[in-house]
Amino acid sequence: RFLDLRRSDNRLFFECETTLEHALREYFIKHDFLEIHSPKIAKGAAESGAEVFKIDYFGQEACLSQSPQFYKQMAIASGFNNVFEMGPVFRAENSHTSYHATEINMADAEISYITSFQEVMDLEEDWLKYGIQQLWEKYGERIEKTFKVEKPNTEVDFPRITFKEAKDILKEKYHFIGEREDDLERHEEKLLCQYAKEKYKSDFIFITKFPFEVRPFYHMLDEDGLTESYDLLFRGVEITTGAQREHRHDILKKQMIEKGINPESLDFYLEFFSYGCPPHGGFGVGIARIMM
Repeated sequence: RFLDLRRSDNRLFFECETTLEHALREYFIKHDFLEIHSPKIAKGAAESGAEVFKIDYFGQEACLSQSPQFYKQMAIASGFNNVFEMGPVFRAENSHTSYHATEINMADAEISYITSFQEVMDLEEDWLKYGIQQLWEKYGERIEKTFKVEKPNTEVDFPRITFKEAKDILKEKYHFIGEREDDLERHEEKLLCQYAKEKYKSDFIFITKFPFEVRPFYHMLDEDGLTESYDLLFRGVEITTGAQREHRHDILKKQMIEKGINPESLDFYLEFFSYGCPPHGGFGVGIARIMM
């Protein structure tokens, strides 16, 4: 590997990643976000308890952090309003694919006083367009020559369709019915990106309103029991999950129980919401997936 990284194309990849990360961080700073650095040893799982690296913490059970989610929300409850973090998270899942890794570099953001998860999508779209523009200004010519990759179209709005609409499009336009009714499979993500490119000339597409079965307990639900959440797909790959969070203590506790989680195991988390917390939402983006 130490010889392989001397190749100009491999070096260019890291030059691009450096520039992109700098631009994404710069955007947050320009928009009055506070940067946080959350602990990487956690008391409880932020997402699925089955995908954590369990460790002994001086006689107590702990795990490596899957996400800074809980700490972002703690910052919101503390009156920080807008926060972000760029750093590692850990997932104990099969990493023998080009889509998964046990150590991931994530860019996370959380904003408060929102009225809809649409505002979270607005933020992410503007943020990504800024980062892509900065990257192409500096390395666009070399990227296109070396990697044969065209600049993503940042002139059009990212289309937004519901999960149900996505499944209908897959069935009617592409005659494809996946094995899962409650989530999107890899091939479905590729077809939906193809659809976005053909119909909207967009390299990105937001899929919204996922079923609660496949989302964490802290996602807010609408009147139909669907989550106020989304995935962002980019050139056939899911790069983001985002949502409006449930900020009401009693409903949050109820959704925990529905997911089979003992509220006492996350008492430190529930405490954030005990004295009121503003409506808020955010997202997490895998930097490696964007780069891929």
